[in-house]
Amino acid sequence: MAARAWMMGAMLLAGVAAPAIAKPTLSDVLGYSFIDTLVSADHADRIAWVEEVNGVRNVWAAAGPGFAAHQVTRYTQDDGQEINQLHFDKTADTIVFVRGGDHDANWPAEGDLAPDPAGTTTEDKVEIYAVPFSGGDQRVLADGDEPDVSVNGIVAFVKDHQIWSVPLDGSAKPAKLLFDRGKDGQPLWSPDGSRLAFVSGRGDHSFVTVYKDAATPLTYLAPSTGRDGDPVWSPDSARIAFSRQPGDGGAPEPLLTRGPHPFAIWTADVATGEGKRVWASPVTLDGSYPEHGDGLGLRWMAGDTLAFLTTLDGWEHLYALPAAAGGAPKLLTPGRFMVEHVSASHDRRTLYYAANTGSAKDDEDRRHVFRVGLSGDPVALSSGTGIETAPVPAGSGVALVAAGATHPQAVSLVDGKALKPLHVSVPDYPAGALVTPRLVSWTAPDGLSIQGQLFEAPGAKKKRPAVVFVHGGPPRQMLLGWHYMDYYSNAYALNQYLAARGFVVLSINYRLSVGYGRAFEQPDHAGPAGGAEYQDVLAGARWLQQQPGVDPARIGIWGGSYGGYLTGMALSRNSDVFKAGSDLHGVHDWSRDVAEETQPAKRYEQGDWQQFLKVAFESSPDSQIANWRSPVLLIQGDDDRNVRFDQTVDLAGRLTKAGVPFEELVLPNEIHGFLRHDSWLKADAATARFLEEKLGPVGD
Repeated sequence: MAARAWMMGAMLLAGVAAPAIAKPTLSDVLGYSFIDTLVSADHADRIAWVEEVNGVRNVWAAAGPGFAAHQVTRYTQDDGQEINQLHFDKTADTIVFVRGGDHDANWPAEGDLAPDPAGTTTEDKVEIYAVPFSGGDQRVLADGDEPDVSVNGIVAFVKDHQIWSVPLDGSAKPAKLLFDRGKDGQPLWSPDGSRLAFVSGRGDHSFVTVYKDAATPLTYLAPSTGRDGDPVWSPDSARIAFSRQPGDGGAPEPLLTRGPHPFAIWTADVATGEGKRVWASPVTLDGSYPEHGDGLGLRWMAGDTLAFLTTLDGWEHLYALPAAAGGAPKLLTPGRFMVEHVSASHDRRTLYYAANTGSAKDDEDRRHVFRVGLSGDPVALSSGTGIETAPVPAGSGVALVAAGATHPQAVSLVDGKALKPLHVSVPDYPAGALVTPRLVSWTAPDGLSIQGQLFEAPGAKKKRPAVVFVHGGPPRQMLLGWHYMDYYSNAYALNQYLAARGFVVLSINYRLSVGYGRAFEQPDHAGPAGGAEYQDVLAGARWLQQQPGVDPARIGIWGGSYGGYLTGMALSRNSDVFKAGSDLHGVHDWSRDVAEETQPAKRYEQGDWQQFLKVAFESSPDSQIANWRSPVLLIQGDDDRNVRFDQTVDLAGRLTKAGVPFEELVLPNEIHGFLRHDSWLKADAATARFLEEKLGPVGD
């Protein structure tokens, strides 16, 4: 089996088509492997990652020079418990990880309860574990989150918004490390293990704070009215660099138009707390603090240089800045593409990253891996028609996550130009039954060019029904292959299944999507400020209606989260085009949603709040219920911590009153991005069945 897995993995990563097979079942297609949290040890030639197949999550690892993969943990159940935040200790003989929780949530559950999607009768917890690199017995170190391991073997972590610690060897019980009156997070040990930095949240402002020992008062670094974060240590443990944004205050900002959100980079002496501003961004939209992905990604590199991500030229790029002298940042990655998934070499002289650029046609909808020094030009480490992401240093090369149009993810090693899969967890995956999507484009009514991926199985003898897929986020980009986020790996799998069932599927990167420059991903009048991005979806559907293999009278739509919102927009505004839809945990009334987030305090100045509330409702599916005629399937977990469950409850009541046909699939205790494979299987099966019933027949 090992030899077969190697041969299959090498064949797929080389771009060789697997043999075609009969139409797969939904279980077959959803049986893909997904890789998360690939990390590299600082002081040893070792890597580790999380691998998930059919909802079973486990830690895997490999050591140089051969990097033979081995399983570290031995979980066997689809229990819906996340595994993430992997850390090595100094020797790399122990791996620390977090199990449980919802780390993509917008807010905590009532009572800070951990998710329990399996509906167990005992309370699940968020716990920190330690396990030998070689595998074997694992130990629960503490209840908590955000662990960081010092070179002295002390694990600092967050519990109840305070900083706690526990010895890695278990020689003492977990205890609160310090008292701070803020809500604390982001603990980070100094390289020499003598001090701990963390962020003390104070509501409308925050401090970067340093703890030395129980006898020494806390040091607040250059405290101000600003919101400080992103702390990184200098290699000599003497200084910290951090970001500073304005605190929450001043006159109300306009809600219907975008404004700049400037930031600055500071450094401070950890012994005295005295700091200085190294650089301040321009007060422009391009100079705003990064809103998504890696965020600022601040790093202290060799040569007393700071590296970070920003959009100064309108694209997410890496810049370098002297930590002492400041001055103008140096652009390291010029070009019309987006940089993400950044890591640094062990000597801190090289940065590795993924970007949607390369030498192949249509690479703007793929990812490839590159390296760049603090001086010199970027060098491509991968190329072709695959999807390569999440690079980390490994031996003389780089470990990364590789996928393609038909084969799912595998951890791979690139050394020179060879791409070697370290472990293919599903060697019998039905890759031969999948299609290779192709890049297509059309023009929105206002003249903007919009792109998407078209999934279409060959051999149709008559016109087929078609489905538009709209992603969530919305700062996401769908790709010409398996996605690097678990939510969109599921979406890609379902789109492939629908294509195998006979549908033509169009996945749309509407405005607000990333990968096409800041202006495209941050347009005016989008979402609650006008819903301008919906025109891209409608234009895509009308383009789809004109394709020779598509039945224009049988167009459906599906999407989750923001894609659920756009599904509702399509059905409420254009039931003449969209004949059915599946709406997963979408926002249906922006005014209800934003009222909980942006309502001004009780003061005289209200800004454009009342006008914004009006526009927000008019930009919502609920405002056009009278025009909604097409049937819809509503799907949501009732422990959703990103879109409140009352959005679906409210819509169901409105549809009932209006006589609009709808079905429901409610998943008790599930969160926004379903944690259990069984939940995805239920939701995807219900979506496929509903679309077939309402738009079918799909056979040729």
